[in-house]
Order: sequence, then structure tokens, then C-alpha cells
Amino acid sequence: MKKIVVIGGGHAGCEAALAAARSGAEVVLFAMSLDSIANLPCNPCIGGSAKGHLVREIDALGGEMGKAIDAVFIQSRMLNTAKGPAVYSLRAQADKKRYMEYMKQALENEPNISLREGEIVEIDVLVQSFEPRMITGVRTDSGSAVECDAVIVCTGTYLNARCLVGETITHTGPGGLKNARGLSESLKKLGFTLQRFKTGTPARIHRRSIDFSKMSVQEGDERIVPFSFETDPTKITRPQVPCHLTYTTHETHELIRQSLHRSAMYSGLIKATGTRYCPSIEDKIVRFADKERHPVFIEPEGLSTQEMYVQGMSSALPEDVQTAVYRSIPGLENCEIMRVAYAIEYDCIDATQLTLNLEAKHISGLYFAGQINGSSGYEEAAAQGLIAGISAASGKIEIGRADGYIGVLIDDLVTKGTAEPYRMMTSRAEYRLLLRQDNADLRLTPKAYATGLITESRYSDFQKKSALIQEGIKHLQKTTITPEEANPILATKDSTPIKSGTKLSDLIKRPELCYDDFENFKKITTSSLAPYILQAVHEQVNIQIKYEGYINIQLAQAESFRKMENKLIPPEIDYEKITGLRLEARQKLSALRPTNFGQASRVTGISPADISVLMVYLKGCT
Repeated sequence: MKKIVVIGGGHAGCEAALAAARSGAEVVLFAMSLDSIANLPCNPCIGGSAKGHLVREIDALGGEMGKAIDAVFIQSRMLNTAKGPAVYSLRAQADKKRYMEYMKQALENEPNISLREGEIVEIDVLVQSFEPRMITGVRTDSGSAVECDAVIVCTGTYLNARCLVGETITHTGPGGLKNARGLSESLKKLGFTLQRFKTGTPARIHRRSIDFSKMSVQEGDERIVPFSFETDPTKITRPQVPCHLTYTTHETHELIRQSLHRSAMYSGLIKATGTRYCPSIEDKIVRFADKERHPVFIEPEGLSTQEMYVQGMSSALPEDVQTAVYRSIPGLENCEIMRVAYAIEYDCIDATQLTLNLEAKHISGLYFAGQINGSSGYEEAAAQGLIAGISAASGKIEIGRADGYIGVLIDDLVTKGTAEPYRMMTSRAEYRLLLRQDNADLRLTPKAYATGLITESRYSDFQKKSALIQEGIKHLQKTTITPEEANPILATKDSTPIKSGTKLSDLIKRPELCYDDFENFKKITTSSLAPYILQAVHEQVNIQIKYEGYINIQLAQAESFRKMENKLIPPEIDYEKITGLRLEARQKLSALRPTNFGQASRVTGISPADISVLMVYLKGCT
């Protein structure tokens, strides 16, 4: 049995350990503190725009995050419903403590996983005269050695971390937890280029000090859509907890402008690069000076605590300024800060040193996942952890850009690299109409079944569901509805009446109509599947019929893309010998060693002319 060490118990580490163990490996997971397993150090929520896609893909591939949040959420909302289904994104507020407990129990209950509290300070490799070198084990700060066949580094924001509040600096990880000091030097010795990134979190305030009457209520959805394809929504009966919305004021902005010199962000104390898409409140005031106000969401951290998360108010201002700034916001005039906002700096690697399965190019058996790769966010971390875990255990899975958001995420990181914390967005996916969150199982579950992460019973249900979808689509495409049958229905929807027989599929393509409007014409075979799965079948039939033309266009584009991905580049190719390539192209291709023409074409600085030269060269070599 293959033995794998996972370094870190955050979202990447949890999914990596579970995926590797379920793939048949023996796993030892090391965490700085076992009480911080699956911690949510920033926003107590899972999902959101594009991130919800990642969570559903994780679930479709046999991961745990979707099941965990379904079990403990306290509010659920579908975002972007005013737009098309390609950008619908599920988001749920988590009960932070219960989420951590759920995931720790999932790890403890997995027979192939052992949990260890401790810090890994050294990664051992077999010294040999040729590359790639091979992993032999790890060493802890207490001096013990653990032999293994593979290592997955999932250190999050702990490497050489320091937290900053105004001029105060504490050398800790998130939330005052112990940071990791030794591993950065080990990674440098192994030849990795490190970067310094920054993120942050807002203050937590006491619920009793908030005047909710001055805020707008943000309720959850009445119809619950779970993250996991295995969760029956009819069995989720617990009440949802409201969030609230307020806004910054002119006074808020003036207080911040007057105190910018005291913020670690602007005093020069922070040298690291911060995330562009989740800026601090200081950054918002400076970068968007024309904005009169910014939204502030008040979100509960859980059912067993009075702490409330102040989303939108991440800051590195001193505590006294933070108090004044927060109290300038309607509803927070008397707020009691329980935990101050802070910025955090940490080490990460340049992910272009990795292959598409997240393995180091020059060290066999060494994998990286999560914020160590320069990404941000729980969902991005979990997605990478899942792929790294499968790859380390069996190496059997490939997720390309045309297959899922996970493929887009990993390809962006290892092909292009990132100069700032990377955040997943729907705009990053070329084929987002194909990569919807509602069809994640149709796209990815067969791949998961091939790796052994999906049970026979789940796969059997999936096959039945897939067959029913195709049956429903074919029925609509071949069934003609008469004016006498259709026009009464069309009249209720203010839709233009028909004058002759029309295919049901053509009517459903009208914007104002959907599959459910023709209830009496549904002909899907009775199935043993649960009602909630049959409802998902109906939704799939509706979407695939309504957007058929656009989907077919993207399918053709994706097929063209796959042809480029299937044109492999020999790993031993010497780019310096290709005289037609520009100097920049030779240097970048030599450094990144893309595996195929598709990946090569996405390397920053590589032109279509360079790809043509490379194709001609390789054709001449065959």
C-alpha cells in the first residue's frame, strides 16, 4: 500500500487526505493543531460566484466539501439567478464550529487516515545524479522522521506567516495559531521559488451590540438546492438564519483616509502582494474614491456563538481606528469588537514549477495544493487538494479546461502562474455554458468512478439519471404539439400562439416558457430514483433544450480545444535547437515544459506564430 504524508489540515489537506485514502493509499495527515482542522479563518461560508461551481465539481468527483456544508449550513442562497444558468452559483453560510467538527470526524472515520499534530520542517528526497529526484519522507520539528512514498504540501497561509494590525506584528498563522517556520527553507533547498502573498480578514463583533433595525434583512432561499448531488433537499428541515446588509458612510471613508498612514497596508510594513478581488476596506476607499458607499454584510459565525462576521470590512488599521470606523456604519454605532481585523502575509511557491496533476516537475512524489500554490479561497484549495490526493495515490485523473472549473483553476496556476492570490471567477472559463454547476455530475462523475471514489450504488443512480435526461430530450425533439393543445398554455405565459403543429423542443426554447409548463406532455419513464433526482432530470432537460444552439457551438469549440490538448509535446524536446522560435519563447517553453500544444499556447508570451513553428519542427522530426 502506498504511503502518503499530507502537510496541513485545511481544506486542501482534508480533501487530499480523503481522496488519497479512498483511492487505496495509507495517509498520515499532519496539522499544526488538530483543533484547526478545516478551519474557516475568514468568511464563514462555502461557495459563491464560481466557487459554488468548484464545490459541486468536488462533490461530483467524490469529495467531501459539498456534503459537509449541506450538513451544517445555516443559510443557503443561489446567486446570479437574474442571469443565465451558466453563472448560477450556490452559496451557504456555515456553522463554523460544526463544519470543522464534521470534517475532522470524516478524517477520523476514514480507516486509511491517521491524524498527527505537529510541524513538518523538512522534506527528504533521494539524492541521485538525474532528475526527477524522489520523495523518501519528512521530518518534524520534534526530530522524528516519517518515511513515505509521496508528500502533499497543503500549508495554506501558515508558512512564515505574520499578522499585522496597524504597527503591531505577531508572527503567527491565522487567528493567532502557531505559524510554520521551518518548511520554507526546506522548499528553497529543494529548488522551489517562493513568493510572498497577503490576505486578510475583518473584525468579529458581538451580536448584542448590533442594531439590526437599521439594516436590510438578507433571507435564505425558500427552495434549498444542496451542494452535494447525494443530498436530498426534502430532508433539510432546519430553519435558516438571516444575514443583514448595511453600508459604509461618508464618515467611514473620511476616518479611513485620515488614518491610512497608520494602516499596515499603507505604512510600508506589508511588502507582500494582496488579492485584487477581495480588497481591504482601505484599498476600496483608495481605489474606488468615487464610490459614496460600500456594502457591509453582517453574517453569523454559527448557532453556538454570538460572534458576527463583518463581510466587506477586511482591514489592517490599528484597533482604535477600527473601532471608530466600524461604529460609523449604520447599525454598528455601539458595536463591540470581539476579534480585531488583521492582514496576514505568508510564503507560497511559484506554481509554474508543477505539472497539471500538481506534482513538482523536478521531484517525483511531491505534490502541492491550495494557497501554497498562490490561490485564495477555501473552494479553490479543496479542489486542488482533491486532485493532488487522487494523483498522489493513483495518478488516474485528468481534468482539462473543457471538463471543469477545476481544470481551469489548475491550468491557470501551473501554466500562467500568478502574481497575486488567484481567485476563481466564471469569466476565467472559456466554456462556462458547458461547465454549469447543475451538470457537474454529468461531466465528472464518470471520471470519479474510474478512480474508485464513487460507490457502485451512486454510479448506478447516476447512470439512470443520465439515461432519463436523454430520454426526456429525445421525447421533446420528436413530439409535435397541436395549436389546440399548446395555445391555452401559451396564453397563460403571454406567449405568441402557434398556428400549426410545433415540436415541443422548439416551444421550450422560447424565453418565457420552460419544460414544467408542459406538465401533461412529460413522458419520462417511471424510475426508482428519488423525487429530488427526478426534479434534477427535469431541470437538465429544460436547460439542454433551451440552450441547445449555444451549447452545440461551445461543444464544437471544446472539441477543437481537445484536439490541441491531445497533440503531445515530447518531454525531452530541446527548445534551444528550434531556431525559428523567438528567444522569449525558447526560454519560457524550456522553463515550463508544457505537455501539449494547448498548454503551450496558453503560456504567457507565446504567440500563435511560435506554436506554428513548434508544430512544423515536430512534424519534421517524425
